[in-house]
Amino acid sequence: PGTYDPVTFGHLDIISRASAMYDQVIVAVVNIPWRKGATLFSSEERVALLEEATRDLSNVTAEPFSTLVVEFAHARGAMAIVKGLRAISDFEYELEMNQLNRRQAPDVESVYLMASPKYSFVRSSGVKELATFGGDIDDLVPEHVASALKERIGR
Repeated sequence: PGTYDPVTFGHLDIISRASAMYDQVIVAVVNIPWRKGATLFSSEERVALLEEATRDLSNVTAEPFSTLVVEFAHARGAMAIVKGLRAISDFEYELEMNQLNRRQAPDVESVYLMASPKYSFVRSSGVKELATFGGDIDDLVPEHVASALKERIGR
């Protein structure tokens, strides 16, 4: 689960690694972001950008959701929620979320994949900031995402 506003190569690294571990991976796109405020792209646009970015991964789909992530997992018959961790700050937040999720759905496991070193600094908010000020984002996001960002931001 995530906002994916926009999807980055860091996200795609975790998604592709998860796709090698599981028969099916559903990328759950938060329709109503709680922590991060308004998104640059609508949930439909974020799903479309993800679908394009993962089109070579036959067992990956993307769907928006507006419920508790464990409710979404139950509705899809998912056995695990996979998330990426970049730094200690991610771990602290995810540990809290894991405990809350386990209280709601002890049958849904949380699985954490460590970010690959070359993507450990990549955040969607950082990519948007770079794009806003004309920075080079071509090695941080797929080409179609970079184009969409530049078009949306007007640079």
